[in-house]
Amino acid sequence: MSSLSGKVAVVTGASRGIGKGIALALAEQGAVVYVTGRTVLAGSNPLPGTIAETATECTRRGGKGVAVAVDHADDAQVAALFHQVRDEQGRLDILVNNAFSLPEDLTDPQSFWEKPLSHWEMVDVGVRSNFVAAWHAAKIMTPHKSGLIVAVSGYTGVTYTYNVIFGTAKSAVDRMARDMAIELKPHNVTSLSLWQGLTFTERAQRNLANVPGLDGRAATRPEDGCTPEFPGRVIAALAVDTNLATRSGGTFITAELAHEYGIKDVDGKVVPSLRSSRGAPIWSPIFSDRDQHISRN
Repeated sequence: MSSLSGKVAVVTGASRGIGKGIALALAEQGAVVYVTGRTVLAGSNPLPGTIAETATECTRRGGKGVAVAVDHADDAQVAALFHQVRDEQGRLDILVNNAFSLPEDLTDPQSFWEKPLSHWEMVDVGVRSNFVAAWHAAKIMTPHKSGLIVAVSGYTGVTYTYNVIFGTAKSAVDRMARDMAIELKPHNVTSLSLWQGLTFTERAQRNLANVPGLDGRAATRPEDGCTPEFPGRVIAALAVDTNLATRSGGTFITAELAHEYGIKDVDGKVVPSLRSSRGAPIWSPIFSDRDQHISRN
């Protein structure tokens, strides 16, 4: 029996990229995976991938993929998603908050005042969207006294990467995961954030091929990269860890958790931690009632 057989997951922003990779890795372990995103029709986005294609591949991998069209900037669509999960499954075991609004000029070198104010969308879909999805997920998880909420973040939580709003959004995601953990602790629901380094998504591969000098930047050195399925393998291991609750509230480097669990990338690569060159997480797990009391006060 696969390790996640009988488990139900929601992975946001999974038409392509990291979300798709995570969805596939969870499905490969037998999970029912609700795949959300805005891309429904092939060719409607410059990059390949649709929610239906991801869901179909999830089912082929051994789990069950369910495609749900969701714009995570629309609260009504998000509410409908979680109502569907509750009605169809009666439970939710894993939420991966991956959806993020990435502007096309993210890697361009201009300063923040030279780029459009619309970049604030990274906060709307990337921070607020995480909160809204977790708000709904918690209402399903807490009565069952179990669940895992994962925020996909990165070293940019402590190290300048790309631009001001990108770093602000990822820092907020880490802190929000921490504070959610405090309030979820009495209900045995775990909240944490994972730091990804360079991930070879469709977009990253396009940018590495077309943006001069990108492959030489600290955040985008190809030798440090991983496939989109790598973080999904780590999340699958977290979901079945009997000591999962001891990690709640922490920010973790995905590569370091992979080392703990003995996980390699799909090609057998040992993905390096960039702690020494790009920085260490701020937030440690919540271990004791004393920690919780101090944090609340």
